[in-house]
Amino acid sequence: MLVDTWLIFRREIVLRFRDPMWVAIDIAHPLLYVFLFGPLMKQFVLHTPGFPPGSMWMIFTPALLMQVAITAGSFVGMSLLADYRAGVVERFRVTPSSAVSQLLGKVLAVAMNVLLLAVIVFLAVIGIFGTRPSVVGAVVCFGIVFLFAIAIASSSYSVALRLKNERTVSTLINAVMLPLLLLSGTLVPITEVLAPGWLYSLSRLNPVSYGMDAARAAFRGDLSVESIGPGVAVLAALCVLTLWWGVRSFSKEDA
Repeated sequence: MLVDTWLIFRREIVLRFRDPMWVAIDIAHPLLYVFLFGPLMKQFVLHTPGFPPGSMWMIFTPALLMQVAITAGSFVGMSLLADYRAGVVERFRVTPSSAVSQLLGKVLAVAMNVLLLAVIVFLAVIGIFGTRPSVVGAVVCFGIVFLFAIAIASSSYSVALRLKNERTVSTLINAVMLPLLLLSGTLVPITEVLAPGWLYSLSRLNPVSYGMDAARAAFRGDLSVESIGPGVAVLAALCVLTLWWGVRSFSKEDA
């Protein structure tokens, strides 16, 4: 299984980096937020009570890293549908590779791509704006982003195999992605002080909110169980659930 997973992972990585235009677009999107939106937040954070502890970039950078996972991982199912139309998925049915290997190879390639983009954003922020998070905290934050990318990619692949229609998949992903972003507090943290009670309660139903809180806590160096434990637990459970869903989806295609 490990060999099959590695072969599929390598294929996905080669395909992703074979088209430099898509790589450039993936990198440009979060960097635009860094340069065109981040500076607007500075005075807002300084003069508005209710924000999490830390400077503006300590609050905003981990949110950007989580956003990279959402935007780069949500639409990977579209590439799977392209493979499906081209008969690639059909050809995998006659190979010895299992559904687990096929899914893991693909989602790990997505997660590594997200991790690379996250590192580029991180280096841009610390290099240009002088943000200095703790090394251990930054590594934990990257681990949280990696877990979240796996969950998002697994869900995208499962939805694509279920619907098998590019327009329907794109519409559904857009409809789900926007509430996930807004209710996770990506752009503006949703705290009890900043948000009305109904909005704060609604955000607590969003599993991404817990991962976002954990990423922000880790990035500022707060590695206590109370701060990052709930987020890591929710994301780990989400990974298990979405991987199980993905394996079932791939298994049905192999049946």
